[in-house]
Amino acid sequence: MPNRLRRQRRLSRVQALVGSLLVASAVFSTSARAAPSTPEAHETTLAREILREMIDTRSTHDVGSTELARKVQARLLAAGFAPADAQLLIPVDHPHAGNVVARLHGSGKGKPVLYLCHLDVVEAKPEDWTRDPFHLTEDSGWLYGRGTIDMKGQDAAVLAALLRLKSEHFIPERDIVVAFTADEEAGGELNGVDWLLTEHRDLVNADLVINPDGGEAGMKGGRRLYVGVQTSEKMSMAFEAEVTDKGGHSSRPTAENPIYRLSVGLARLSKFQFPTHLTDTTRQYFKRRAAIETGSTRSDMLAAAKTPPDPAALERLSAVVETNILLRTTCTATQIEGGHAQNALPQRARATLQCRIIPGESQDSVRDTLARVLDDPTIKISVIAPATPSPESTLSGNILPTVEKVVHQLWPDVMVLPQMAPSASDSKFTRIVGMQSYGIDGMFDDLDDGRAHGRDERIGIAAFGQEVDFTYRLMREVSKQR
Repeated sequence: MPNRLRRQRRLSRVQALVGSLLVASAVFSTSARAAPSTPEAHETTLAREILREMIDTRSTHDVGSTELARKVQARLLAAGFAPADAQLLIPVDHPHAGNVVARLHGSGKGKPVLYLCHLDVVEAKPEDWTRDPFHLTEDSGWLYGRGTIDMKGQDAAVLAALLRLKSEHFIPERDIVVAFTADEEAGGELNGVDWLLTEHRDLVNADLVINPDGGEAGMKGGRRLYVGVQTSEKMSMAFEAEVTDKGGHSSRPTAENPIYRLSVGLARLSKFQFPTHLTDTTRQYFKRRAAIETGSTRSDMLAAAKTPPDPAALERLSAVVETNILLRTTCTATQIEGGHAQNALPQRARATLQCRIIPGESQDSVRDTLARVLDDPTIKISVIAPATPSPESTLSGNILPTVEKVVHQLWPDVMVLPQMAPSASDSKFTRIVGMQSYGIDGMFDDLDDGRAHGRDERIGIAAFGQEVDFTYRLMREVSKQR
């Protein structure tokens, strides 16, 4: 073979090799640009993937949480958690109420910290939504889907944080336990936290409980205002008010008509307010909240925090729903039915009265108050959903400074507020067995456009990314023995 031909072939092979290297370099460069460049970016990407899987896996009460629980367990096992540290727990008589308990082992310097994360969501009718509620949809800076804010968004952030700590070979000072649970929403057949505490207490026993579902990060008009530390919550319960009569033909009306008698009593209730009852938490809330308010609202909050509080200030704060519900027990009619035929006098009329009771007050005292306000001995009042006592967790110790440290790393100007939640969460089960429990969440939601349980539930993409970062930082901090 002539030397010139050999040189040409060698040159061709060299050019081909150089070309291959350039292509490989370009692919690597593109891949590197597409891949997250920092642990935080990787965690956010992972959390989005988890959130999509969670939203796309329907877990309303009629379907149950077991399918989603299996997917959570699969991610934990794939990340290297031992089967004993990523347990799928399903009650024998309730196969759809699946739960997962995950554990990241620490150095044993203190009792565990437990995170509560419910997997179920309330029902959503697709015909009422502008997007499919059971498919994560990104649109104009928002993530839409049932559970994005309550609480699959938080579930995804907690799971992503736990997986990141595992990948970093992080050893906390005390174990981090996360319970992904069933049936938190709307009186499920078997609440996961209650069941775990009863049947598997050894797996979830903890010294400190963090429940993102009980937390609140409030903003208005795009301005971040505060991150709450929920130390307590109102007790939720329901009464039925019922009036009965013999009925008769509609052509012979009487004053004993159950619909009329019940309506008169409910009209009295609509004008009634329970007396004000400030707890240690609500006094601290108003004292701190005043710092981010102005004018008369600021003055009234400071006056409400005093001992004794100023009655005029309490009256003005009571005129605003947001603050009124923190000041007193409330009972309101939520359902009503009566009569059995359009041409017959009703034999029965009944109403459901949904109450949210300030910690320290009793179910019996609220019932006695309702009987006095309805002011009609023919109205029978009975309990249809009893209250679960929920003591207030202490504000002493390091919980507020710990949360403030993490919050101010991310948002230096944001206030940390102790809170009593007007709604209920799974923290009531851990509080009643003596675990200090706090609702803490960093996913900022507009206080004037809350969509939890509502149509077109959504969370901002940026807010979700910040929640992922906040959750990771907080999980590291609370795992330290103090």
